[in-house]
Amino acid sequence: MANSKWFQDSVVYQIYPQSFQDSNHDGVGDLNGITQRLDYLQKLGVDVLWLNPIYQSPCKDNGYDIADYKAINPQYGTMADFDHLLAETHQHGMKLLMDLVVNHTSDQNAWFQESKSSRDNPYADYYIWRDPVDGHEPNNWGAAFGGSAWTYVPERGQYYLHLFAPGQPDLNWENPDVRNAVWDIMRFWLDKGVNGFRMDVINLISKPAGLPDAPAPANYATVEKMVADGPKLNDYLHEMNREVLSHYDVMTVGEMPSSTPEDAVKYTGLNSHELNMVFQFQHVTLSPNPDKRLAKWNDQPVKLTELKQALGRWQKALDGKGWNSLYWNNHDQPRAVSRFGDDRPEYRVRSAKALGTTLHMLQGTPYVYEGEELGMPNAHYSQLSQYEDLESINFYHELVEQKKLVDGPTMLKYLAHMSRDNARTPMPWDATANAGFTDGTPWFALNPTYSTINAQAALADPDSVFYYYQKLIKLRHQTPIIRYGTYQEVDPDDEAVFTFRRHYQDQTLLVMTNFTDQSVERDYGQAQATQRLIGNYADDQGTTLRPYESKVYLFD
Repeated sequence: MANSKWFQDSVVYQIYPQSFQDSNHDGVGDLNGITQRLDYLQKLGVDVLWLNPIYQSPCKDNGYDIADYKAINPQYGTMADFDHLLAETHQHGMKLLMDLVVNHTSDQNAWFQESKSSRDNPYADYYIWRDPVDGHEPNNWGAAFGGSAWTYVPERGQYYLHLFAPGQPDLNWENPDVRNAVWDIMRFWLDKGVNGFRMDVINLISKPAGLPDAPAPANYATVEKMVADGPKLNDYLHEMNREVLSHYDVMTVGEMPSSTPEDAVKYTGLNSHELNMVFQFQHVTLSPNPDKRLAKWNDQPVKLTELKQALGRWQKALDGKGWNSLYWNNHDQPRAVSRFGDDRPEYRVRSAKALGTTLHMLQGTPYVYEGEELGMPNAHYSQLSQYEDLESINFYHELVEQKKLVDGPTMLKYLAHMSRDNARTPMPWDATANAGFTDGTPWFALNPTYSTINAQAALADPDSVFYYYQKLIKLRHQTPIIRYGTYQEVDPDDEAVFTFRRHYQDQTLLVMTNFTDQSVERDYGQAQATQRLIGNYADDQGTTLRPYESKVYLFD
């Protein structure tokens, strides 16, 4: 692929800074803690580190509410600490992505403090303000974390829009001053040497004209699908590229809930001059509750046929036109091995490797979320008091206590399966007190499995998930067909095995993964393969696929 970009050859590692490594004994992960662990990340073999937000923030939504885009949150350190981390990351041969959160700011941001003070100041139109309608909110839109998407401000006699928490007012992208302020923020970080951005809910920045009511509920309807991929999104992304991104050699990934592959081709087209890739949500929103009022809250496994259909759809639609990002989990999703694999002790390692193999053999840029390379499972909390996450707590109160749609024990099972907090427990580095994450009091409870599932144990075990991921990453770097091959689905209706082929030049790759705890037989001509590139069992039993067995064959 002569015109390949470095992002197409890369593997990204996502760091949730609060939970990665504490260096100053206060129980909160920080920038110097990340710097201390760069050798570990280099050993894994990843190319790019993506940091969740580290900016000045009141942290009403874990830093996704930014008060000052050009300042570091003191709990993470100083700008000098950041500059040191960036320099050391580059010294270790890795690149650094920042999290760009510009659909909304914090209500503590100076722009909003000015904007809410009157209707006639320089920042008056930086946010989306509307007059009351018949004494109530301007429309029936609901916020992502529950309740209305509107909050009233007496100083202006108006409501402001917040698609997320009330402390996260949405910016008015129609205002060119807002866009220029965003371009200025981007240049500030890129001029420091940052290598690109992950852009939070970037497809929500263009709101539908007139902000009409959502269909259905009178009160607080979910509006993501209405707001996603709005009328001017392409214009804004083109402008961003023209004004900023095209002047730097960077990587960009846009988080785009509700976007379709057809939308994504427009945003990530190899010649579209917008973004490099998107985070799509189709596969992580599978198995919602059959009762639509409960939305994602459920504890049922994902059907393999639906998973194959979701991933395959994106593989085929973007091939040769755009580029995929590949991920199983992140800071907003439960742990992969608990959601898509099998976290029972006898199967956890095997199924973690199986998931890694399946994902890393697809076309696109793989993302590894901190702890995924250890096969970390969900925390399996059993009480509401153990949760920190705003979304989990709000929905428990709303669905159990206010609306009485589900009983408490059932909702706790749903949280144990789906809560974002499963991904946010501190990184387990060793089996000592507080898992080597801190010698203070950790900001959030550790995953109870840390005494056995930790980085020190993984590095001491040649058969660990860590070393298997290291092999997968090395294979991708060395093997063009893994990076660029086209995707061909095989037996999409097979409910036990996920099989696909990849084709590039004169080579074919055959990838087979058993997603069950039973042995099965499948013959796809693997006996004729030139070699087995990788597998999560030491030997190969030909047409037999043992529980959670995954193997990859190359045909020359």
